[in-house]
Amino acid sequence: MCSRKSFRWLPPDRNVEFAIELVPARHLVSKRPYRMAPDELKELKTQLQEQLDKGFIRPSSSPWGCPALFVEKKDQGGKRLCVDYRPPNAVTVRYHQIKVREEDIPKIAFSTRYGLYEYLVMSFGLTNAPAFFMYLMNSVFMNELDKFVVVFIDDILVYSKNEKEHEEHLRIVLSRLREHKLYAKFSKCAFWLKEVAFLGHILSAKGVAVDPSKVEDVLNWKQPQTVTEIRSFLGLAGYYRRFIKDFSKIAKPMTKH
Repeated sequence: MCSRKSFRWLPPDRNVEFAIELVPARHLVSKRPYRMAPDELKELKTQLQEQLDKGFIRPSSSPWGCPALFVEKKDQGGKRLCVDYRPPNAVTVRYHQIKVREEDIPKIAFSTRYGLYEYLVMSFGLTNAPAFFMYLMNSVFMNELDKFVVVFIDDILVYSKNEKEHEEHLRIVLSRLREHKLYAKFSKCAFWLKEVAFLGHILSAKGVAVDPSKVEDVLNWKQPQTVTEIRSFLGLAGYYRRFIKDFSKIAKPMTKH
């Protein structure tokens, strides 16, 4: 479940496949590869070979093609290979553990200096990908949701009243993952916590509180100058309205225009 070796093959067939429905009468999208520095090209070769070996990608002859690029990993350092899927997302009707429907595989081909490839598994950056993964996770944990499990996309929160109960809950959750051949990255797992940051909140036996880092974001927010900026600020502040007495009255002057 948490072993790195578990990611070395194509995921099994599931009751959900990632499908890409396109807006009718839209043209195919094919973009040239982005330029990369020599060290990035070396890393590109390495990561392409790794994904070929795992069966996540294959060489492609698709008329589609989006450019690949690297982004920095926030937690561990290093570079993550991504694909700029903005062009196909723009004509799409609105994570590597769900297969892509066979007829849709050519639509997510990506171009590199070393050739054209296509993902056989759902990749980052695709429109509707989070919704598909959320559907899968809700299906897997249907019997545990709102009892001792909360799921948000690929984040799983297990909560319990005491340690004995928590041990049993963890066994059930890990068994579910094993049963459905879903794998968690051990370095991103945390067990037996007294409090946890989750979706902008701090959860503990004392209750639910606002994550201090989010309070800092609100306090340091630049004064909005446009309607769009006001809406953006109200979106963040409004997420915590349950903690702010008379929030609607306080925010009313900013909603007049």
